[in-house]
Amino acid sequence: MKRKPLLYTILFIELMVGLILLYNFSYLVSAFKPKPFAATHIAVPSVKSALVSAAIAQAQSPPAQALTPVELSPAVLSVFAPLAAVANPPDHPLTDEMVNLGRMLFYEPRLSATQDMSCNTCHLLDQYGTDKLPVSIGHIGKPVTRNSPTVYNAAFQVAQFWDGRSPTVEAQAKVPILAPGEMGMETAENVELLLRSIPGYAQPFTAAFPGEPSPVTYQNVGLAIGAFERKLSLPSRFDKFLLGDHAQLTTAEQRGLTTFITLGCTTCHMGMPIGGSLYKKLGEHEPFPTDDVGRFAVTGRPEDKYVFKVPSLRNVAQTGPYMHNGKISTLDEMVRIMARYQLGKAVTDAQVTDIVAFLNALTGDIPTTYIAQPQLPDNGPNTPRPKRVN
Repeated sequence: MKRKPLLYTILFIELMVGLILLYNFSYLVSAFKPKPFAATHIAVPSVKSALVSAAIAQAQSPPAQALTPVELSPAVLSVFAPLAAVANPPDHPLTDEMVNLGRMLFYEPRLSATQDMSCNTCHLLDQYGTDKLPVSIGHIGKPVTRNSPTVYNAAFQVAQFWDGRSPTVEAQAKVPILAPGEMGMETAENVELLLRSIPGYAQPFTAAFPGEPSPVTYQNVGLAIGAFERKLSLPSRFDKFLLGDHAQLTTAEQRGLTTFITLGCTTCHMGMPIGGSLYKKLGEHEPFPTDDVGRFAVTGRPEDKYVFKVPSLRNVAQTGPYMHNGKISTLDEMVRIMARYQLGKAVTDAQVTDIVAFLNALTGDIPTTYIAQPQLPDNGPNTPRPKRVN
């Protein structure tokens, strides 16, 4: 019986230890039980809630400006170059006599079968070198297949025509004269016979090509017209800007230039002509709806399908309608199309407005004295009469 007090004491101690353990267990469970927090106390939201928050924020505020404007520093502007006064030919000298003869031939309607079309018919020099038509009309009254590009600043470009099939303005000048759907002369020999039949052309050809026994040749026709076109240089306020006079461009025009560069337009439109120096596929980022295969018709190479020469942007505000088919009537639409199909980018209305402002600053002054139409010589007794088209 003496052991019972000791047993009771042990039981009491064990009971107390048990109670203490139970209390500690309850405390630990309570301490680690998740508790609701106010939203302001959540430091790291879940991925799902972050995406939802971002979507809400985007819906409630205007889209962020995707472009980081560049500074118009000399290094950035070096992608362009001020326009030269003359595009000198690489293989022969340019003389005043050659230029003067070329001016006469540029305005000469007797170089067409119907004798009512000249180079100036489709490339009106007092209208910035275009006829303002989607596509020009040939000597038989039918439209040609492509828009007529301006001849101003054309000699600074890598090649001529939309598909680059003529390497120089001299070579290009001879093509429309013999083209059946354009000026329609039958052969180069017919052109030579006609010019030799006009007494007033003997002296200008001799002066332009001295030392040649028979200077009235079709080859020299191209050389003379090309010589005239090589001085059809139209600098603009932008050229003065490039030379350091930044007051030449307004704030809006400079903002447009910045947008033009930042957007990536200078990938194609750079150099002295601001374009015209390379070929590009129409629809690099998205297929462009056209049946014209472009340069493929010249080279036959699959990689040249839908490839065209990049047009110069000088005087672009005055040379619409636009594109190879002349189907785009405004610069605003043209900017959006190029941004979408060539750059894969959407542009805002403000960006379009600024870019168009800059493009207007590329307009030069027409050289009225240089392009003044000369007095053309009279027919001779044997000059062929015009061909009549029914």
